[in-house]
Amino acid sequence: MIDGRAAWRSTDPAAAGTALKGLRVLDLSRVLAGPFAAQSLADHGADVIKVEGPGGDDTRSWGPPFEDGGASSAYFAGLNHSKRNICLDLRTDAARDVLRHLLAGADVVVENFKAGTMARWGFDYETVLAEDNPRLVYCRITGFGVDGPMGGLPGYDAVLQSFGGLMSVNGYPDGNALRVGVPIVDIVAANLAVSGILLALIERGVSGRGQLVDITLLDAVISLLQPHSSNWVSNGTVPIRTGDFHPTVVPYQVFDARDGVFFIGASNDRQFRSLVTVLGVEELADDPRFRSNGDRSAHREELAALLAERIALRDRDDLAAELERVGVAASPVNTVDQALTAPQTVHRGLFLDTVDYRGMGVPVKLGRSRSRTPRRAVPRGTDTDAVLGAMGFGPDDIAAMRDCGALGRN
Repeated sequence: MIDGRAAWRSTDPAAAGTALKGLRVLDLSRVLAGPFAAQSLADHGADVIKVEGPGGDDTRSWGPPFEDGGASSAYFAGLNHSKRNICLDLRTDAARDVLRHLLAGADVVVENFKAGTMARWGFDYETVLAEDNPRLVYCRITGFGVDGPMGGLPGYDAVLQSFGGLMSVNGYPDGNALRVGVPIVDIVAANLAVSGILLALIERGVSGRGQLVDITLLDAVISLLQPHSSNWVSNGTVPIRTGDFHPTVVPYQVFDARDGVFFIGASNDRQFRSLVTVLGVEELADDPRFRSNGDRSAHREELAALLAERIALRDRDDLAAELERVGVAASPVNTVDQALTAPQTVHRGLFLDTVDYRGMGVPVKLGRSRSRTPRRAVPRGTDTDAVLGAMGFGPDDIAAMRDCGALGRN
């Protein structure tokens, strides 16, 4: 008997005590938003099976650096830990038959195929899967959606940063618009996907039915435009690039300290007074040009120049400690390695370096439920035989599928 539910573990010791233990997630996605969303569910105990085609997820080749003797990139590893992995060539009938059984046993599906792909294979959610598996939560991630003037168009992080207005407010006024230095649209879309999936699961607990979770990169980037979007709605002024300045809060920017770059954010009058007192120019707090945030905004350049003179005389760590004591937000501008190895980062379990795993930890902490200890991303197809065997496919069946190319060709 072929049983899609049997593909998922009945007992997984690593998931004991987690919030999503027993949740079955089929990850049909690739690149970033979908895989990151599925990985986040795995972090909290969901049993995630990732399906890769014979060519592998695109990000396996996005290096250097590469791991596993050059077989896969660090980029891929950071988005696919704690998942099992099977290889299916979904262009073949045999592989699609396996997929049909997996879909029947899943609680959640995450996919980011080109619009219409699942329907072409006979797995349209609205007309097929919702009837075959009414409890299924189906998360579809696309660039612009599947309908509307741009429905079906492919979406890429930088394209959406550009189209969605984010790039227009990032950079210096006299320079080019800049892409944010991380794939922030994909990351936010992944987090929206996790939120949507969990909302649908909560509602399923009431209605007994799953539903579509419709996520687009366009939704993600538009959600990121605060406060620029609110400001434009209010006064009609098109936001411009302000570099490291905040568009409405002053001072809220970077300065050059004696030993490197330093950020300060004094977001109210009390914090501003504390800042200038620490810097030894307390008279600036009562200067008519700087008494309120509105005043400081009108005289931004003058204030920045006066503060820069004093900050240039200070070392970053000492200044940060003094400002922390008086309640002013401030920090050295750390490099990535400094941020990951900072004592507080390590204390929070955000960077793990053990015999079995070296990489990012789990950012969401719960009071009672633990998270899964991450396990390394595995090579493409590592778990194919085990998953198929658990479903009821015999050795001869698996060999036949491999011979016809349904499981890829090694």
